[in-house]
Amino acid sequence: MLRKFLQEIGIARKDFFIVFFLLFNAFTWWYIIPIIIDDLLSVLNVTYIQNLTIWAAYYLAIIGSGIVGSILSKKIKRPKFLRLWIILGIVVSPLPALFNNLSVIQVFVFSILLGVSFGLGMPSCLAYFADWTLVENRGQIGGIVLLSINLGAPLFAISFEMLNLTINSIIFAVWRGFGLIIFLLKPEEIIVSERKKNPSFTSILRDRAFLLYFVAWLMFCLIDRFEWPILRYFFGDFHYAIIMIGPIIGSLSAFIGGVLSDRVGRKRVVLYGFVTLGIAYAIIGILPAASLSWYFYLVVDSIATGVLWITFVLILWGDLSESGSREKYYAIGGIPYFLTDIVQLLSAQHVMLIPETSAFSVAAFFLFLAVLPLLYAPETLPEKKIELRQLRKYAEAAKKVREKYAEKEHFRNNT
Repeated sequence: MLRKFLQEIGIARKDFFIVFFLLFNAFTWWYIIPIIIDDLLSVLNVTYIQNLTIWAAYYLAIIGSGIVGSILSKKIKRPKFLRLWIILGIVVSPLPALFNNLSVIQVFVFSILLGVSFGLGMPSCLAYFADWTLVENRGQIGGIVLLSINLGAPLFAISFEMLNLTINSIIFAVWRGFGLIIFLLKPEEIIVSERKKNPSFTSILRDRAFLLYFVAWLMFCLIDRFEWPILRYFFGDFHYAIIMIGPIIGSLSAFIGGVLSDRVGRKRVVLYGFVTLGIAYAIIGILPAASLSWYFYLVVDSIATGVLWITFVLILWGDLSESGSREKYYAIGGIPYFLTDIVQLLSAQHVMLIPETSAFSVAAFFLFLAVLPLLYAPETLPEKKIELRQLRKYAEAAKKVREKYAEKEHFRNNT
């Protein structure tokens, strides 16, 4: 059954396992990093400025190392580069267990090392995913991967909350080490013609299609980060409902969104995500005291977040780039997600001074503004692929009608 499914989506079992486990291992490992850093900070009892500095260093290390990694990946063969990246994570992970009395400086350096050990190879990891998936089935495969990550990562987080820092650090390193399993299958590198030009960062930012999607993604990340402290401050218990229920709904919607993006196109799915999220913010801005509006927001926000996350993180930058030269697209495309985390840290104390009704109404307004660049953005899924799917759908429907008609004729002839 699995073989048949993989044949339908155009990927061999070996390649699917490599892509799946490479992403699953990397993202679940990254999911645990904030827990480790939080444990270190709680032991030290740091000040607000120290906390801000450490987290900002971590996010900037991810961004900076991602850019450096996208450049280095052209000088080192991708399988070798990915192996070195995983080994770096294995070496960095157990460092907290080696120190008895940690200082703020040590945690600061450790957060940078963790950021580098994740960010350095992430563009190559995502580029590998894009290179080994067909454009018309990239959403389905990405949806399966993201669904597995979002359901598996919380289990790791729960287990880490029950153990001490030393044991967690060792498990942290061992789990990253499992990423080396993929090299037993000998992952291959896409052979690219030497005539293909390696795009520069400037040329990517001048790409109209990339820039339009990038602006929309940046606006979504900014709005999401600005609203999160307000949710935590004004709606205490409901905030925990979002944390507990939201990822489950988001995981399912990411899978469904991936499937839909392969059928109706990326642009349409992203537009639906922005518009529905804008409506949800508008409703809680108008009726902030009604519990029904908050449950509506919880469902819609989780669905939209799952859809937008899979589209912008896994699919779009692979669609807009060429095989063998995708690392820089993913490096730049990931910047808004991590950069706005720093913005959230800086603005958290100030945005809570804004009345909640005004804050959510403004969020709805800017989300509708974010739709504007998407209206001018091109569809990244080739129109021929969409038309071919529609023709197949019509052909299957016609085949079923013909079979039913044949059954009726056969019944009439026998009677």
